[in-house]
Amino acid sequence: MTTDITALKRSLHKDLFALCESGQADLGARLAALYHPEVEVRAAHPINEGVGLDFLTDSLWRPLMAALPDLERRDLIVMGGEYEGRTYVAMMGHYCGTFRKDWLTIPATGRPIYLRYGEVHEVRDGKIVQTNCLWDVLDVIRQAGFWPLAPSLGTEGMWPGPITGDGLIFTPQDPEEGASSIAQTLAMHGTLAAYDDFGKRGREGLLTMPQKDHWHPMMMWYGPSGIGTTRGLQGFVDYHQLPFRRAFPGRKGGGQWDEIAELKARHKGGHYIRVGDGPYSVTGGWPSVFATHDGPDFLGLAATGRPVMMRVMDFYLHHQGLIRENWVPLDILDLLMQMGVDVLDRMQSHFCRGAGLE
Repeated sequence: MTTDITALKRSLHKDLFALCESGQADLGARLAALYHPEVEVRAAHPINEGVGLDFLTDSLWRPLMAALPDLERRDLIVMGGEYEGRTYVAMMGHYCGTFRKDWLTIPATGRPIYLRYGEVHEVRDGKIVQTNCLWDVLDVIRQAGFWPLAPSLGTEGMWPGPITGDGLIFTPQDPEEGASSIAQTLAMHGTLAAYDDFGKRGREGLLTMPQKDHWHPMMMWYGPSGIGTTRGLQGFVDYHQLPFRRAFPGRKGGGQWDEIAELKARHKGGHYIRVGDGPYSVTGGWPSVFATHDGPDFLGLAATGRPVMMRVMDFYLHHQGLIRENWVPLDILDLLMQMGVDVLDRMQSHFCRGAGLE
């Protein structure tokens, strides 16, 4: 039987909104109604991975609700579809609340914070069987008044919703448009994978190579905290792409680079979702990028020579025949751990203001 994806998107949007609005009252029962008993949880560092409702409750939801007792959920994009026989709903937006209690050791401020998220939920028989939650923990550290890294090259701040104002897709979409959207995304990915990082073409090479045929002249690229937001292909190249490709030259998406075959085989990476839904598309991997950190200055760090993998999602708006906007949840704290920097650990003396550390 074909899944009614439109009804599923609307239902999940409503249920997750109600979950946040209700707080911790009857939390266990409400989670059990929404998630499978053996739900697979994949979340940003330091929550990471686990299985079952107890892990979901104790690691994901209860700490967040305690920290933000007036928690609310603000979806900016809700889209979905089928990929490899699985049904997904993908969502991007912000949790909002007053930061009343410490969260993940980050000190409470007593002020409102916005926790941006990219989430991809696999649904089977009406329940979430796998939840992928890339929450931007580093951005909460920033909002709490701390910064553990070199200054971001892009602009830090909240992510806006789509310029077209139609990110909550609760009406049936033309399947041909959805297929065209994801095809354009994968074609753009193909240009990035084919580009020769070792050809010494530098900035000009990235500006003139075939990716330019897919990006809108007024494109916006919304990166995670630590990288920030950029505008236009020039801004994208200058403030993210060139530093990133210098640091991780020759990397391949989908786990296809032989030099780090052991890492790929162990973690079985690649895209678990590739979906187009009307003028939107989404891809995501856990992980989807494997690389070796061979170059300087990414996030202010010297090359480590370490193999790394990246948990990442990409949400795209296709507008006027091109990719107009790209929102990129990426687990920066997990990536930094692999590069030898435990951000939460190194920040403890700052978080505690030196108290009790003698």
